[in-house]
Amino acid sequence: MSLRRRIWQLLEERPSTDRRTLLIDQFLLWLIVINVIAVILESVPSLSVSYQALFLYINLISVAVFTVEYVIRVWASVERDPGASSLATRLRHMRTPMAIIDLAAILPFYLGSILGIDLRVLRTLRLLRILKLSRYFSGIQTLTDVLLAEARPMGAALFVMLVLMILASSGIYWAEHLAQPEAFRSIPASMWWTMVTLTTVGYGDVVPITPVGRLLGVVIMLLGIGMVALPAGMLASRFSEELHKRRDDFSREVDSMLDDGQISDSEEDILEDVRERLMLSEEEAANIVRGHQERLDHQDGSYCPHCGKPLNPTPR
Repeated sequence: MSLRRRIWQLLEERPSTDRRTLLIDQFLLWLIVINVIAVILESVPSLSVSYQALFLYINLISVAVFTVEYVIRVWASVERDPGASSLATRLRHMRTPMAIIDLAAILPFYLGSILGIDLRVLRTLRLLRILKLSRYFSGIQTLTDVLLAEARPMGAALFVMLVLMILASSGIYWAEHLAQPEAFRSIPASMWWTMVTLTTVGYGDVVPITPVGRLLGVVIMLLGIGMVALPAGMLASRFSEELHKRRDDFSREVDSMLDDGQISDSEEDILEDVRERLMLSEEEAANIVRGHQERLDHQDGSYCPHCGKPLNPTPR
């Protein structure tokens, strides 16, 4: 195996049975956590003055590590599709969401060094490094996949929300402008009240006082309940479908492994890698394997088809 292939395997495929993968993941995970904590604590003036050197060293070391990580991932990304053009494969990798997050984690430092951007802005942008945690938590990756899959329906729902906000802002401006010229001085100014009402937050800083305005407020609140529930329902449904799909994919892998009636040690390692790739928990995977094995035992006559008890129980 070539060095580039081995690096790609450790960083991207991340076989769960490889101890070096675990060490790399843990090192990068803790470095990200330390970075986020450092950025938060650095915003405290007294701590920023007392530990300025420590915060600087953490940032420099982190930028160096994350830069090397980013360059190595881009270099090794050719292994994603060995038959394709090296440049095209690397450019395609650089456009993936995780590669963009990796770049965003180091870009503020270089922008500040080269362009001289305000350091206060850079400290805030360094918090983008927390997004790198999504690589190490399966739930976040599953949610990302769901959001990407539901992008068009979510976009349609947001468009309807935008139309409602414009119409409602115009209506409340017409109803309340004369009674409250300061609060509803224009349609753009009325959008604040419309948004907090549509999302059912209702801060209470601006409220309609005319009968027509209050009636319009009730209608907008009722519409808002439905509009907020619609995207939530779509995401919940898609999330459930995604989990079922991943369980079915793992189930098919187990079926193929049980063709000879048992799962060997090498096949267990393969299934573990599949489980990690599909982001299933160990308990879910174990239940699927156990269910397939029990069904196979029933089919070969080891269990009674009526009561489910073993036909030849092991003597005590």
